[in-house]
Amino acid sequence: MEKINQLMKEWQKGIVMLSSTLQKMGYGRELLKKYVKSGWLESIGYGAFKLSGDNIEWAGAIQALQNQKNSTIHAGGKTALILKGYAHYLGDSIKQVDLFGNVPDKLPKWFSDKEWGTRINYLQTRVFKYRNTKYYTSVKYNEFNLLISAPELAAMEMLSLIPKGQSFDEALKITEGLTTLRSQLVQDLLEECNSIKVKRLFLFMAEKHDHDWLKELNLEKINLGSGKRVIADYGVLDKKYNITVPKEYAG
Repeated sequence: MEKINQLMKEWQKGIVMLSSTLQKMGYGRELLKKYVKSGWLESIGYGAFKLSGDNIEWAGAIQALQNQKNSTIHAGGKTALILKGYAHYLGDSIKQVDLFGNVPDKLPKWFSDKEWGTRINYLQTRVFKYRNTKYYTSVKYNEFNLLISAPELAAMEMLSLIPKGQSFDEALKITEGLTTLRSQLVQDLLEECNSIKVKRLFLFMAEKHDHDWLKELNLEKINLGSGKRVIADYGVLDKKYNITVPKEYAG
């Protein structure tokens, strides 16, 4: 009983614990099976457990991957901006969770198989490297801390989903509120970003809103590529950034 009592004390509610982590803590497979049979723990799929009766949301599972697997998978894009309060008009409810991560990082089967009560959209991408800690921020989610994209990164991730996974109009409205972005972090991200489309869109929208931090950027260090990029079908070409945008936003 002493061993299970110790585990109960160390286990934070709302968090998934991976079998690999539990085994490192001294709880072998047979012991874990015993705890499940006795009703202390519940398996949520191969290699993952939760406290019996505990309500696990997507965030508690992603936190486990970040802290126990050193995964780059994180909430980004519009989801991160909502969590940081940059999309007030959308409310607090998150209808779709946008997750981003490096190409090698896959969601485990136990995560993909579970019903989370909200749609999960995971994008493995090479647009950013996702290993620089300054690109992230921590938010309080329920009773634990969750690592998500900093607003500067989240904005660019959101734009990467245009037009198929994110509307141009909504993105433009959300970026209007990004008045306090850190210019140096924006600069670093734009220099690292591997998507010409994202960089041009980001600068186009920042200019539309006349954000003060835009004036502090060194555009000569940012590779904006060549040739036009089609963002909006049947749109109008913005000659400065060489992207097609909805005609109501051209000029």
